[in-house]
Amino acid sequence: MSTPAEGPRRVRVTSPRTSAARRPSTPAGTREIDEQTRLGEVYMHSLIQSQLRLALAVVAGAAVVLGGLPLLFALLPATRKLLILGIPLPWILLVFVVYPVVYVSARIYVRNAERIEAEFTEFVGRK
Repeated sequence: MSTPAEGPRRVRVTSPRTSAARRPSTPAGTREIDEQTRLGEVYMHSLIQSQLRLALAVVAGAAVVLGGLPLLFALLPATRKLLILGIPLPWILLVFVVYPVVYVSARIYVRNAERIEAEFTEFVGRK
């Protein structure tokens, strides 16, 4: 028989998942973007603006270099007929200037776009 002074026996109730790994909390910046709040819109707008500035700078640089070739041929008509090792100068410039400029411009764009995105991800993850 139980005595009235003892009272009911106490039982501790725990969740079976207390030892499970907790989900990491989502950084506030990422949450702002996911929920499409005004702050999230500002974050995305800044990323898009940065990438647009980069694209315009790379295109402008390539356009100056590539646009200089027709200008060269217009200002110095003798260069149109100039032969180097039996190959016309415009063809040599096409191979050794145009394609490398396009390739290098693309590499510069990709490298800097990845850098911008990494900085953005780090910034948003800190908030």
